[in-house]
Amino acid sequence: MKKLMLQTGMIVATLLFSISAMAQTLLKQDVNVFPAPEKGMVKYVIEVPHAGIAADNNKKIEFFAGKYMETDACNTYFLSGEFEEKNLEGWGYNYYVFKTNGNVGMTQMLCEGEKKNTFVQAKSIVSDYNGRMPIVIYAPEGYEVKFKIYKAEPETYQAAQVTVKKAK
Repeated sequence: MKKLMLQTGMIVATLLFSISAMAQTLLKQDVNVFPAPEKGMVKYVIEVPHAGIAADNNKKIEFFAGKYMETDACNTYFLSGEFEEKNLEGWGYNYYVFKTNGNVGMTQMLCEGEKKNTFVQAKSIVSDYNGRMPIVIYAPEGYEVKFKIYKAEPETYQAAQVTVKKAK
């Protein structure tokens, strides 16, 4: 019994140490140079792996802010709000501030049925992918920031050329 308790204790200690180490290395860049969030705001950081300049140049990041709300199953919902890009003076870095009045719009289809919990978002921002620099975003409390990564296929395609007949 003592041996089992000792093994369990070792496993728990190892897990706690691992979780602590992961939390300390979660951010690879120091984001303390960015301003502290104002009252009522939360600072979010997007960091992505650096895969080399060529690979990074082949990707884009789309990020958006919103919150989960109870919605119906057939209408499309959208949050009023926008991102303001700001410059971190003296550093050459940019960051974003999401501003919203909280208003939500929706399509007006007549729906019956169950309600569902949906992430309702504002218009997104598409940014260059940079595995060496974090994207810092401030959003009001109660809102979340999510992101997607897009990767271009290696193939390129030729656009069709249109010739215009000249008038005589």
